[in-house]
Amino acid sequence: MTVAAALVTLAQAWGVVGLAVAAVFLLWGIDRIDPAAHGAVAFRPLLVPGIVLLWPLVLWRWRALARAPETAGRFDRPAPARVHRRIWTVLAVVLPAILMVAAAIHQEGPRDTAAVRIAPPPGKAAAGALP
Repeated sequence: MTVAAALVTLAQAWGVVGLAVAAVFLLWGIDRIDPAAHGAVAFRPLLVPGIVLLWPLVLWRWRALARAPETAGRFDRPAPARVHRRIWTVLAVVLPAILMVAAAIHQEGPRDTAAVRIAPPPGKAAAGALP
């Protein structure tokens, strides 16, 4: 088995397990975890791709909230505004710096070499070429 075939098999297994977790969680688990989700079925199909990709995290949170139901429906630790301000300040400095460095080291093609026209192999007509 090649590495590529093993990766494809692993991705397929991950997806199958993720679909099973999504089905079980969306049919039985979400109502117990989030009281606001009771009766709201229109948004559940929108959650399927995320649950398929993040099924280990979904199972972990589901298990943690099943043990401590008083924390269901709320976030554990809300991030303070100053942390967000610091993150955005760093991003406001770092992203333009990355773009300026990328523009400064941008490589250009060779200027001292003449352009070469690419021709089709001998005996074959170019696609779309006029006769």
